[in-house]
Amino acid sequence: MTLLLNQLLNGLQIGSIYALIALGYTMVYGIVKLINFAHGDIIMVGAYAALILMTGLGAPFYAAIIGAMAVCVVCGVLIERVAYKPLRSSPRISSLITAIGVSYLLQNLAQLIFSPTPRPFPTVFQVKPLVVGELSISFVTILTLVVSVGLMVLLQFVVRRTKVGKAMRAVSEDTGAAQLMGISVDRTVSITFAIGCALAAIGAVLYCVAYPRVQPTMGSLPGLKAFIAAVLGGIGILPGAMLGGFIMGIAESLTKGYISSQLADAVVYGILIVVLIFKPAGLLGKKTREKV
Repeated sequence: MTLLLNQLLNGLQIGSIYALIALGYTMVYGIVKLINFAHGDIIMVGAYAALILMTGLGAPFYAAIIGAMAVCVVCGVLIERVAYKPLRSSPRISSLITAIGVSYLLQNLAQLIFSPTPRPFPTVFQVKPLVVGELSISFVTILTLVVSVGLMVLLQFVVRRTKVGKAMRAVSEDTGAAQLMGISVDRTVSITFAIGCALAAIGAVLYCVAYPRVQPTMGSLPGLKAFIAAVLGGIGILPGAMLGGFIMGIAESLTKGYISSQLADAVVYGILIVVLIFKPAGLLGKKTREKV
């Protein structure tokens, strides 16, 4: 039982990080119907920004998080304006190919600037774990869960209760009607990218705290798993991204603990295939009909 609980906690920890990253995927898709495959590499950008601030400039941890968020927001908005905005009225396949190209561009730029050699991330917390009976819960696990759930609740509030959130929902429902009502589509899309990239930066720092190594390709696999989490929960639905992230993390952790670490990714992708066969819209998604 203790082993099972430990694996569940580990799964919730990594699943929370997947969920934070998946929120960026699902927000962008909900607004502009774009699968931003470069979003995973924004994680890498945030990790390097935090690393440089902490080791090169001696900034404290909280300042490194704010700095990483600022760098990722600028990077994400710049990518949207330069690479995605000109293709907004083009076929979706054009934007998809561009997103893949931007992903490889960021990876190769990072290799040129920082070299492919992994760099260690400094130890941030040296807090004793919380012991409950035979169960030991690390401070990083608790912090990751609290931050992820808190940001999810805050983001849901922003989307449902604020003027910016109403603009996002209006653009998502009908771009033309939103423009007629005086909503700036370009500004709304940029804000959406900014929020998603800020969440990716927080996820990057939490990921580096749990797995203290930074390298140019570090965002590829977590980004892909976060995209799968968004699809699993129902892409375009914020609670679905969180649910999908938790399911992904728990499935991965249980597979590593009870079956084989080499099969963890295969089991996760298998779950996605099964869900998409029986519920293509995702766990929280709804079927929609389009008139031809």
